[in-house]
Amino acid sequence: MSDERTLDLLETKIQELRELNKQDGIDLSAEITKLERKLATLREELYTNLNDWERVRIAREPRRPYSLDYIAEIFPNFYEIHGDRLSGDDRALLAGLAHIDGHRIAIIAQQKGRTTEENKERYFGMVRPQGYRKARRVMELAERFAFPIISFVDTPGAYPGLESEENNIGGAIAASIACMLGLTVPTVAIIIGEGGSGGALAIGAADRVLMLENAIYSVITPEGAAAILWKDKERVKEAAAALKLTAPKLHELGVIDDIVPEPLGGAHKNLQETARTLKEHVVRHLDELLAMSDEERLEARYQRYRTVGRYSILKD
Repeated sequence: MSDERTLDLLETKIQELRELNKQDGIDLSAEITKLERKLATLREELYTNLNDWERVRIAREPRRPYSLDYIAEIFPNFYEIHGDRLSGDDRALLAGLAHIDGHRIAIIAQQKGRTTEENKERYFGMVRPQGYRKARRVMELAERFAFPIISFVDTPGAYPGLESEENNIGGAIAASIACMLGLTVPTVAIIIGEGGSGGALAIGAADRVLMLENAIYSVITPEGAAAILWKDKERVKEAAAALKLTAPKLHELGVIDDIVPEPLGGAHKNLQETARTLKEHVVRHLDELLAMSDEERLEARYQRYRTVGRYSILKD
């Protein structure tokens, strides 16, 4: 994707010309139109038929919208709930209440930071045990009041530090998964960026799992897989292909239920358009789940996770 720099320069040039075009006596509309057409052509050439590693790079794009960006667009009345009522408040995991299309819902979301200070506060979106305890607290609250749950998954993985190990991060993840699977209320999970290992699965064990077109979902990073399989971190492209971590491949395998389209080039190119499309998909799946009885939902969830994925046995 070596032409990304060219696209950025073209976008900057078009914006500069638009500003100049606003000035009296200057008409640059023809030049702007010409550059816009060139930009559209380059985007289509660059972002059509992306390979797995290119999608990984888009999923990690620093300008990509995070959970709070989508929440602001889709749930303007979001009311955040803080703390796990035991040890503190993990800012890598957001939780609260909101409305969507007339439904009262609970939201659980992983949140990365934009700046160095924000990332220090949010641990780069890597949740600690107290974050998953907060998630369980909100799941139980939603269960009590019959609120459907929508979760936003965006993490490279759970926080791997000494603090997490001392406070049983593995147990916290397992308890969160078990709690989510046992709920009677409808649950919809959306992988919006990186879906990394158990840290993602802890709030992703939902009735319906949606995935943005250029998001990734995997048990390990391509870098980690390359280091383990080939002792060579440079073979990340091969690892990305082998992991089948992109939305099209995971949908084919039955790991996810739906793919949410993104604007050409990625969600960061048009947040409002992506949010509108995402809302439409969430509402559709939520309505389908609400039309089912609790017993039907639980049976469908059980069958989903009993049969999820595909495998083949290699013969000698």
